[in-house]
Amino acid sequence: MKHTTSGAAAAARPGFRPLQVAAAVALALGAPLLHAQEVADAEVLETVTVNASADASAAGLSKLLAGGQVARGGRVGILGTRDQMDVPFSVTAYTNQLIKDQQAQSVADVLLNDPSIRTARGFGNFQESYFVRGFLLYSDDIAFNGLYGLLPRQYIASDLFERVEVLRGASAFLTGITPSGTGLGGTVNLLPKRAPNQPLTRLEARAASGGEGRLALDVARRFGPDQSTGIRLNLARRQGGTAIDDEKAELGLAMLGLDWRSSRTRLSADIGWQDNRLKRTRTNVTLAAGVTHVPPAPEGKHNFAQPWTYSNERDTFGTLRAEHDFGESLTAWAAAGYRSGDEANSLANLTVTNAATGAGTVYRFDNAREDRIGTGELGLRGKLRTGGIGHEWVASASAYSGRRDNAYRMDYGNTLATNLYRPSAHPLPALSASAYSGGVMSDPRLTGRVRLASIAVGDTLSLLDERLRITLGLRHQKLHVQDFAYTTARLTSDYKHSRTSPVLGALYKVTPGLSVYANYIEGLSQGQTAPRTARNAGQMLPPYVSKQKEIGLKYEQGGLGMSAALFSTSQPRSLLTADNVFTAQGRNRHQGLELTVYGQPVRGLRLLGGAAWLDAKQQTTGSASTDGKRVIGVPRLQANLGADWDVPGISGLAIEGRLIHTGATYANAANTLRAPGWTRLDAGVRYIMEAGGHMLTLRLRADNLTNRRHWASVGGYPGNGYLVAAAPRSFSLSASIDF
Repeated sequence: MKHTTSGAAAAARPGFRPLQVAAAVALALGAPLLHAQEVADAEVLETVTVNASADASAAGLSKLLAGGQVARGGRVGILGTRDQMDVPFSVTAYTNQLIKDQQAQSVADVLLNDPSIRTARGFGNFQESYFVRGFLLYSDDIAFNGLYGLLPRQYIASDLFERVEVLRGASAFLTGITPSGTGLGGTVNLLPKRAPNQPLTRLEARAASGGEGRLALDVARRFGPDQSTGIRLNLARRQGGTAIDDEKAELGLAMLGLDWRSSRTRLSADIGWQDNRLKRTRTNVTLAAGVTHVPPAPEGKHNFAQPWTYSNERDTFGTLRAEHDFGESLTAWAAAGYRSGDEANSLANLTVTNAATGAGTVYRFDNAREDRIGTGELGLRGKLRTGGIGHEWVASASAYSGRRDNAYRMDYGNTLATNLYRPSAHPLPALSASAYSGGVMSDPRLTGRVRLASIAVGDTLSLLDERLRITLGLRHQKLHVQDFAYTTARLTSDYKHSRTSPVLGALYKVTPGLSVYANYIEGLSQGQTAPRTARNAGQMLPPYVSKQKEIGLKYEQGGLGMSAALFSTSQPRSLLTADNVFTAQGRNRHQGLELTVYGQPVRGLRLLGGAAWLDAKQQTTGSASTDGKRVIGVPRLQANLGADWDVPGISGLAIEGRLIHTGATYANAANTLRAPGWTRLDAGVRYIMEAGGHMLTLRLRADNLTNRRHWASVGGYPGNGYLVAAAPRSFSLSASIDF
């Protein structure tokens, strides 16, 4: 899908009223409860075992593995929540225990634990991107409880979710095409929080480097004669400085999660609001044409942002999900979601013109954006047997509709001199008469629509006493993407295509604790449009089909888990042929080996880490200068190792450390601009004690303990080598108490 670089607009439009939605959701969930209460007055209710479920499934959340940092499985698209030892795909689910113990503030902080993933920033603003197996995944394409497009685009606070589920590899059949067409190397799904069986009232206070202060409240209760109704409310407020000089950040957040269940029916709903505001945040760094090497990264605390720059993002979103059992072997589900998002920013991104001195320029770039997203899914899942073969079949239909309103002012002809190492602070420049503009900043107009629809059918066959499992399936998808002129709203492009994507996977359980697997699965993204200089100018190429082959093994025994995966994925790319025809004959090929380790090998010691060796090459690019060269921003080696240890003899005391290594990367397609690799050390200590009859947890953490200067990421948007400077050493101290 096409992706704009703009931020977006001011106040939310009327039409989406959170209080009305909350009342409607409460009424919908309360009606079954009232009915159950009436029945209870007349007869004894059937006993219902409460197992809080984020996705309204009968099984609830996947059980924790030893150590509690990861779960035994996660959501595998339309196959539902599965044990990772039973599916021919690579899955990791990071838990709320890990999030709390590491004081992770966002989804990006959690994904730092994954050796196959690195975070980048590649849109000119502060929106996060992720490299998964070397392929880009935009934050737009992170799922919330299985639905795309519902979460804030630029920053997702950790208070919004219970778990972070990573499904590595292409997933066109499992999850459908993403709204932006990224995620060819893997997808991320966030699970919302649910009320646990025991009452919860938790207050947390946090202070961090730069004067940051944070307060959070987490309250949960279950109600009804059988505890079948749950309510969980999360509130958070953060403001102050950061470890970077003169940088300010402010966050307001509210999240309400509701669930109800009977013996056959399960309902859940979520309503969320997040307001994230940044001021004088360091921008990406671009290298101008003619720069021959990547300059050294600046000091971590050093701020080269202009004093008038800012970025504001406000989102309101909600989801409804229902599941009903028609018997022991047939279940239907339905889900729907909506998001209203507004963004506004004024940026001054730095372009370095002299790598030796750090000299460069900035110019004013204002953006306004509004998003309105609606999405939904229906499905049936069942079990049956034909002779000695078991079947777990599934059928689903999904739809997505997204509207983007945009406006911008780009004054690239009015540059201001500055320096990466010795910046010049300029007053806010007035927009010049030559400023390039689109739309009305105070009232952004329609600039893009994305409509996706799909139907999917699949079956998992169980043979040989269920030791052999074969997954087969097809998903037929329709893509309809429209772009409109900023000022006139005239339709400028209308992309309509469809594609059927298959999957074939096999898993064999050698022993209960050892599985070997293989899969063939495809990814899907929008084909590009031929440029005006091509003979076929304006032609829209069919969807690009990425093809993945993967083999691997999974091992779990005695509290320790390990996995290995060898994969190869080809991604089409466009090029101009010798006779000037725009075509998709080129490709990138990503091959790699992933190793992961997790769990508790001995009592009191928790391990989490792994390594990923990546060979991401550009092939058949149409240019001898780039053929065979590495893909921008993708290193040969990424490695993580985290250890969390309970100190013997001191009850409640634990220390933890994490090493993160990223190899050298290139900032241009010709591989002439090389950014050095880096290694970062994080460390923390926590102490759990009783205070006045309540559990008090104290946590002290240091990130980038050695204060290593480095470029934390390179790239983040296709064809661009944006550089992001790493944050300096920072400390945080938190205290949480359960009442």
